[in-house]
Amino acid sequence: MAHQKMTKAEKSWIVYDVGNSALVLLATSVIPIYFSSLSPDGEVVVAWSYAETVASLIIALLMPVLGSIADMQGMKKKFIVGCVGTGVVATVALGFVTTALAFLVIYVISSVALNSSMVFYDALLVDTTTDERMDEISSQGYAWGYIGSCVPFIACLGVVLGYEALGITMQTAMQIAFIITGVWWAAFTVPLLKNVQQLHFKPRAPHAVANAVRGLAVTLREIWANQAIRYYMIAYFFYIDGVHTIIKLSTSYGTELGIDSTQLVLALLVTQFVAFPSAIIYGRLSSKYGTRRMLLIAIAAYFGITLFAAFFLRSAAEFWFLAILVGMFQGGIQALSRSEFGKLCPKERANEYFGFFDIFGKYAAILGTFLVGTFTALTGNSSLGVLSIAVLFVVGFVTMLRVPESTEA
Repeated sequence: MAHQKMTKAEKSWIVYDVGNSALVLLATSVIPIYFSSLSPDGEVVVAWSYAETVASLIIALLMPVLGSIADMQGMKKKFIVGCVGTGVVATVALGFVTTALAFLVIYVISSVALNSSMVFYDALLVDTTTDERMDEISSQGYAWGYIGSCVPFIACLGVVLGYEALGITMQTAMQIAFIITGVWWAAFTVPLLKNVQQLHFKPRAPHAVANAVRGLAVTLREIWANQAIRYYMIAYFFYIDGVHTIIKLSTSYGTELGIDSTQLVLALLVTQFVAFPSAIIYGRLSSKYGTRRMLLIAIAAYFGITLFAAFFLRSAAEFWFLAILVGMFQGGIQALSRSEFGKLCPKERANEYFGFFDIFGKYAAILGTFLVGTFTALTGNSSLGVLSIAVLFVVGFVTMLRVPESTEA
């Protein structure tokens, strides 16, 4: 299939991923390490797991209602402005708190804002491109997000690792890092707001909130009645659980194993560079072999990654190997999950449907981080906590096999 030139709207949609991914990368690497320096009792994995759980729960409860309202004419971009504005302020504020509890509270606010903006952004995919190009554009978004986020991240890393040479304190270095990340996120939101128009929408109606809440049960029944969407969302719930949990807790887990923090951060940077071409390749392979088949391959790969992390990950070299493996499949599984759902859902109600899509992802993240935190706390062994994730990939794989073949790209 010939790859046609991207439109201005498609490019503008893609670059938002470049903007918000800077905070995603910082949150999975430097932020947990910085938090551990604020946390005197050393229970880093448990505290961080429960903070992520709270953030996920808030997003999961908010998104279907806000999504339904955002489907109304001209509302998607207004919600993005609100989320990005709140998120940027909270991100900058992270550098100006000195207690672990205050840091976790502000982190939860920034995480809720970031992930909420992603739901509205994902739903704009149906306004940006055609069904035939969704796998390609979604994959490009993740790919450029991975590579683009490295620019501010390397700048942040230079300041944080070289704070003594710069003659500043560690806290000042973190303040600069959070400001760089916030400004980057805001700047790359502008093209999306300027060049992507909401083409699919519901007409505006009075009592929007009340109608949205009442309509949730109807939408849930519609989702359950559609066999393709039903099995797809159940499968997604389980396998994306493992993906999110690995992303969120890898640095904390590595720290607990005694791996040097610099090694952890550099290995995660390698993940970004590997993920850039891998996500694009995955998007193109899906047009040849089918989206469902490529998702099954990625789920199976993640099952293997989880076993490796639980049984064999002990040294920095093994963490680097794991980072490369994750990079090969992370972008592909996320991008194709998003585009496949975009093809399945009704376009004029994309935000509402993506709200439920996100609820499945966020409640799964609650389950994953809770499992790891609880198993680690009960057994005193974080490897057993990691092992608890593997079964979720098995359930996701088996359920994905039930998704009808007609949903192939």
